[in-house]
Amino acid sequence: MFSDILVFLNKIKINMSYSTFKSWPFVQAHAVLEKINHKTPKKGYVLFETGYGPSGLPHIGTFGEVVRTIMIKKAFEKISDIPTKLICFSDDMDGLRKVPENIPHPAACKQYIGMPLSNIPDPFETHESYAHNMNARLCKFLDNFNLEYEFMSSTHCYKTGIFNEMLMKVLERYDDIMNLMLPTLGEERQGTYSPFLPICKRTGKVLQVPIVSHDLKAGTITYNDPETSEEVTVKVTDGHCKLQWKPDFGMRWAAFDVDFEMFGKDVGMNADLYTKICQIVGNKGPTQMIYEMFLDEEGKKISKSKGTGVTIDQWLKYAPSESLKLFMFASPQKAKKLSFDIIPRYVDDYIAYARQYIAAESDDKKFDNPIYHIVGENDSDVRSLAESGISYSLILNLVSACNTDNREMVWKYIDAFSIDAKNCEFIVRMVDGIINYHKDFVHKKYITPNDSERAAILELKHSLQAMDQDASSETIQNELYRIARENGIEMREWFKLLYQVLIGSESGPRFGSFVALYGITNTINLIDSKLGIVM
Repeated sequence: MFSDILVFLNKIKINMSYSTFKSWPFVQAHAVLEKINHKTPKKGYVLFETGYGPSGLPHIGTFGEVVRTIMIKKAFEKISDIPTKLICFSDDMDGLRKVPENIPHPAACKQYIGMPLSNIPDPFETHESYAHNMNARLCKFLDNFNLEYEFMSSTHCYKTGIFNEMLMKVLERYDDIMNLMLPTLGEERQGTYSPFLPICKRTGKVLQVPIVSHDLKAGTITYNDPETSEEVTVKVTDGHCKLQWKPDFGMRWAAFDVDFEMFGKDVGMNADLYTKICQIVGNKGPTQMIYEMFLDEEGKKISKSKGTGVTIDQWLKYAPSESLKLFMFASPQKAKKLSFDIIPRYVDDYIAYARQYIAAESDDKKFDNPIYHIVGENDSDVRSLAESGISYSLILNLVSACNTDNREMVWKYIDAFSIDAKNCEFIVRMVDGIINYHKDFVHKKYITPNDSERAAILELKHSLQAMDQDASSETIQNELYRIARENGIEMREWFKLLYQVLIGSESGPRFGSFVALYGITNTINLIDSKLGIVM
């Protein structure tokens, strides 16, 4: 009776306080809350899970899955007092199917194809096994982002008996699972398929072999060794077998009583199968979210075996981590290009959202803003960033104009433009990233203006000479508008012209802001140098 009253009161709290929040983490959080009927599960908490296949180096997609799940978990914690937990699960007992191209000595690793990842020597020679290395890398980069999670290993769960009860249920309902799976397979595969993959005692490999018979009372399966034709009987428990990946998915959901999991579209096409397997072995399955894949520069799905796309370390070389989280937040159910040229845009988008967040007058606007899902309610650094007037593109053009990677020189201009900028950790990290980005990617291409364009730029020079040195960016911008109008130049073409002639790029931030940052005298000298005017 009392628990029912708490559920009722919790529903009222949700409906009154958070029902207007429309951002996708809150939408998913509400779905989870409905799934558990607003009640604490018997296990005592709501379980969010994210899965990882350690066959290759952890990549940005893995990070995205964890970060997005944490965003939903945090949103759930905002709308409910029910305890939560996140498991990051590594399928490290899976057999190696293909050797990645981006590991040391890939040819030498081919001899281990088919063996569990946790039984293969570490090609980097730093850890106990191939899987231990990949798992450690995963945990390291998650820890670097201060993400809260509990790591779980498939090998550990199989070998220590954590999965034993569910494995016996799979054996008990073997025929039901076969009847579910076989219609989804081709004719040839139907003849060899079994939900159980025995680990060969002779070779140590994960075997994809037909099962001759199964014995529920003994807890065993029997198969013919594919090389010796010898009939072999093994237990399905204690790590002697693992499950095919689709039955494994559903079994794991049932074993842990998972309440939420998201996965990529390539895996998500089988979501209905995972749920049905989970139900066959005794659980209803989690709330699910399917996200779209990341694409490389050529529009192809990024590959962890080939190392395509942008790595986390590469992104962080050029921009603060918050911009990467924004990339993960933005439209998760749309395919997105993941390349170096998008990095400046996502940083500036983050800054724009920061300004909106600080200006927001209501909770619904704050809680639906990406900033809330990225940094939470601690807005001190966000406020400093929002009020600085600085952007990635603005500083990138400053660095281009100065043609320098001298950090102290860059900060000399920034300090004069925004005296509190150095107190903002985001801006400090951003400036270091911009210098790296300019060095690695900015290739200037200047143009020579025609006579009428040259005359307009000279008019700008004369206007600047007549201004006070501390003229505001707005004053400078208004003068730029006037010159364009009186010279009959379309505004967009006018600013494109200025950037092409003076900076060597086709676009940039508001030119008035750039002049205020770079300085009026420096801008006059820049005009002279690009127009070939000798002082």
